[in-house]
Amino acid sequence: MKIGIGNDHAAVELKNIISEHLKERGCEVVNFGTDSTESFDYPIAGYKVGRAVADGDVDLGILICGTGVGISLAANKVEGAVVCSEPFSAKLSRMHNNTNVLAFGARVVGSELAKMIVDEWLDAEFEGGRHERRVNMLKEIDETGHLKIVDEAE
Repeated sequence: MKIGIGNDHAAVELKNIISEHLKERGCEVVNFGTDSTESFDYPIAGYKVGRAVADGDVDLGILICGTGVGISLAANKVEGAVVCSEPFSAKLSRMHNNTNVLAFGARVVGSELAKMIVDEWLDAEFEGGRHERRVNMLKEIDETGHLKIVDEAE
């Protein structure tokens, strides 16, 4: 599996830890972030990872900034990203929402918790079924800016 990873200056150390963890799992890691603690604009890394996932250059993406919020907002302009600070939400985001970009904060989670979040997310699989309909609704909003709401009684 090929995973794009992106980060800002606040997350260099955690990015390196997670990159090594991914390699230990047998993943190929493509670095779209910075390796410097000098100020770095998180939208650049968020965009690059989102674009790489959307274009199929990588299978999945992982983003890390101070909180995970800003970098995920950038990725969400291109490809859907989820911010998770604990493993359960990460797992269910894959199972129910078919997420393909994960974000978390270096100032929010420690390295061991970050590894657990990544593992639960990578090990989970999309369940489809009723969740497929909902994911398709999200795609409709992305593509058109609208959602056709059908009355359940019809």
